[in-house]
Amino acid sequence: MPRIAALLGLAGTAHALVAPSTQHQRLAPAHAVADLLRDAKLDIPWLAEGDAPKENKVNTPDSAKRIFALPTAPKRVEESPERVEEVRARARTAAADAAALRGMLVGDADQTAWWRSPPPAGEGTERDLTKDEPLRVLVAGGGLAGLVTAAACHAKGMKVALFEQASSYAPYGGPIQIQSNALRAIQRINPKIYEDLVQAGTCTADRVSGLKIGYKRGNKLAGLYDKGDWLVRFDTLGPALEAELPPTVVVDRPVIQQIFVKHGFPADTVRIKSRVVDYEDRGGCVKVTLEDGTEAFGDVLVGADGVWSSVRKIMHGLDEGAGGDAASGAAGGALDEAEARKMARDTVRVAQKALRRYSGFTCYAALANHKASNIEEVSYQILLGDKKYFVSTDGGGERQQWFALIREDAGGVDPEPTPENPTPKLDRLRREFANGDAYACDQDGKVWDGFALELVDATPEEDIKRRDLYDGAPLLATWDPKRWLAPWAAGRVAICGDAAHPMMPNLGQGGCQSTEDGYRLAEELATVTHTKQTAGALGSYSRKRVFRTSIVQGFAQLGSDLLVDFDLMMTIPLIGPFFLTATQLSMPWILRFLYTPEF
Repeated sequence: MPRIAALLGLAGTAHALVAPSTQHQRLAPAHAVADLLRDAKLDIPWLAEGDAPKENKVNTPDSAKRIFALPTAPKRVEESPERVEEVRARARTAAADAAALRGMLVGDADQTAWWRSPPPAGEGTERDLTKDEPLRVLVAGGGLAGLVTAAACHAKGMKVALFEQASSYAPYGGPIQIQSNALRAIQRINPKIYEDLVQAGTCTADRVSGLKIGYKRGNKLAGLYDKGDWLVRFDTLGPALEAELPPTVVVDRPVIQQIFVKHGFPADTVRIKSRVVDYEDRGGCVKVTLEDGTEAFGDVLVGADGVWSSVRKIMHGLDEGAGGDAASGAAGGALDEAEARKMARDTVRVAQKALRRYSGFTCYAALANHKASNIEEVSYQILLGDKKYFVSTDGGGERQQWFALIREDAGGVDPEPTPENPTPKLDRLRREFANGDAYACDQDGKVWDGFALELVDATPEEDIKRRDLYDGAPLLATWDPKRWLAPWAAGRVAICGDAAHPMMPNLGQGGCQSTEDGYRLAEELATVTHTKQTAGALGSYSRKRVFRTSIVQGFAQLGSDLLVDFDLMMTIPLIGPFFLTATQLSMPWILRFLYTPEF
């Protein structure tokens, strides 16, 4: 039923609000629905014969051309060799600055940091806030959610400290799509950060995006499609221009980190090797204990520490082992291969304790130093197949970020390299997306469009990261009315970003919703004039954000589950064409919902 409701656009919110344990139970029935549909499909050879319509091969439809031709639309300009080097050099420099701890809290400054002492009124006494003694905010987690939250709170005059659990503030993962809604939030928080991000980024809204079929599929009754044909095409620019928002850009993670560290808050704000392991409300402040035994005092603690959040674990009373290190996320991580292999197995256990949902997909990801063959017309595309799909997006600087999502059980790892097979990840991907070269077809006899392996073959084995993808509902399975009224806040403590609403990556909204969280949280805290008001402000933040993020998360979950059934839909009369038409017509409305100037 969730899939049928999704076709009618009715299931997004309900799916996102159910408990994680229930979601695990619903994975099997969802496949049962697909099995029923498979029984209805038509595999009659003569029906599959014939030529696919030529318009399915056109990258940019007339509707998108009209949008791109508007006077206010950004115009695609092919990247020059100088621009390519500029983008790549900026990423290298930012990574080097992060590795050198530039702007981080180290040495004597660490020993005299303001957060080492309780507020002036003492641990147990509430106080009025003044310009000289503003609200003190402790942020756990140095990813995008933590950086935005820290910058937003600092912009409102608050004292901020950011504690990052990693042993070095090394940037990890590929570039991030900062979509129009997130750019507007950043613009409001700090115009200088916004200007630097736009200048550093590569615009992706100036070309078409969409869904393609990976291999020849369909029939005369449901529609004929050659491999690589478009199923759905859309532009992200039109909805952004309607809302008077800036167009989407893609920026390297290390560049984003260093721009925020430089312009978002004072030097010595970020402290590494600082995992939060406990906190306690002392009556007049919150006392935080770090893994090394260091104590920190603040008026507010914000858990922006990711899907396996330690702050969330404590707030919601989860079992030991529900927070801390684990491997997840489409972007990969700063782990070596040995750590990644161990964490793949450990994460299954952690996810059960943390009440997180395994999406059903393992994900191979990399950033290829390769100019894609269709880069001048296409910025984002998904090649769809049965039980797997391949995602690619422009990473700027003649690079493509790609993700291969394959449905299988959690905890799997690839064979270790051997002299006979020194590249096991590449070998698997060449089999999964076989285009007739190294392998004649995939395990189901399908010959894939060559674009997937165009990017895979341009990627060294060591650059490919593998992660199982986990997400979860923003609400826990509980009848506690306090939890439902403010699911992400308890007293002086709140969570945001992936700690509150981890999402599948296919909408590219995980980081964007985290950015909105940071903006809204700071706006609510800015209304506080006395520390006794902090709990109310955090509760207000939680209530204002949970409904919108639930809908976005539901779209992402349903979208990912449904993508692998596009292959199936291509063979079912009436349902297949209806499904495609409904998806094409719904995309502008989904984007209009995402690209709102108010959040």
